[in-house]
Amino acid sequence: MIFTTKEDIEAPLEHVFGVVSDFDRFERLALRRGAEVSRMDRLQQPGLGMMWHIAFQMRGKRREIQIELTEYDPSTRMVFESRSPNIGGHMIVDLVALSRLRTRLGLEIELKPLTLSTRLLVQSMKLAKGSLNKRFKVRVAEYAKATEDNYKSRMG
Repeated sequence: MIFTTKEDIEAPLEHVFGVVSDFDRFERLALRRGAEVSRMDRLQQPGLGMMWHIAFQMRGKRREIQIELTEYDPSTRMVFESRSPNIGGHMIVDLVALSRLRTRLGLEIELKPLTLSTRLLVQSMKLAKGSLNKRFKVRVAEYAKATEDNYKSRMG
């Protein structure tokens, strides 16, 4: 199952990439939402091979997942692979400079069920894909707007 969306952001490419690659901020957000997050690598700078172990509660069960940064092209692209005992997938973040002050954010998330129970879960998600896709696009649009607002507030 694949979710994709694109949003144009009124901010330079470098600023947008800085926001989408602020891994410490994403770790803090996950912690605030009740997840357990631990880094599995020893890299000092963002780059290929960054890896996280994340545990969280969902639908009354503890879920665990590993996420690895498998492609890292500063300013333009990041690819994350995720693995758990039941489901795998990837997330692709693409950035394109449309002009000096405008950037297009492209986001693709694919879920790959690995067990019968997750196949059934993903199948039921496909039935609700319209509403799930709408929620996904709204969340990405809100993130794009916040990124834009962040840039405008820094520029005064």
